Amino acid sequence: MEIPVVRNVLEANAKMADHVRGLLGGRGILTLNLISSPGAGKTSLLEKTLTDLGGEFRMAVVEGDLQTDNDARRVAATGAQAVQINTDGGCHLDSNMVLSALESLKLDDVDILFIENVGNLVCPVEFDCGEDAKVALLSVAEGDDKPEKYPLLFNLAKVLVLNKTDLLPHVDFDMGRARRFATRLNRDLEIFEVSCRTGDGLCAWYDWLRGMRRAKKEGGSAAGFASA
Repeated sequence: MEIPVVRNVLEANAKMADHVRGLLGGRGILTLNLISSPGAGKTSLLEKTLTDLGGEFRMAVVEGDLQTDNDARRVAATGAQAVQINTDGGCHLDSNMVLSALESLKLDDVDILFIENVGNLVCPVEFDCGEDAKVALLSVAEGDDKPEKYPLLFNLAKVLVLNKTDLLPHVDFDMGRARRFATRLNRDLEIFEVSCRTGDGLCAWYDWLRGMRRAKKEGGSAAGFASA
């Protein structure tokens, strides 16, 4: 007898994700789900973004990790609201976890909500967390073949942030090859080459955030934001 357990889990998560999306969307909150392997620089990108755009937007972060609140402390130090989810070994966040975390945030004081998912290029992609868009991060230290090896994330993401470009002289990473692999999967993928250490390329990322937030505030098409 075939028992569709995985399907049932994903269907239940999808229903809860729609509830989360409605809750946040009703307040005009732009919600972005940041996904990458461990060490790609999600927290560093958030620290820079929260600091540099703190005067423009009210921002909050839901942090996902197996253990510790180290990253939540880093983002909270910027003045942004932060709440930590410890999965105790779980490889991803899901919509129910995010919904529970929202109870610890003052949502009426939030313009942009970032979900920093558990470091993993596979499991987090399968679970909609109620976001408007997935943001993929890839550091140049990881290898330019990651989009080809882990295609689902790059297929579903709205943006790819290629991080740690300051390391390019010291690593074997072909930027053109990574771009080709990624855009072959997703021709609409926007790509930003950045260095959180030097600040190079961050202005383009910030402009994208401004545009997304403006469209969300003005009641742009939900289909234009919704995750696959």
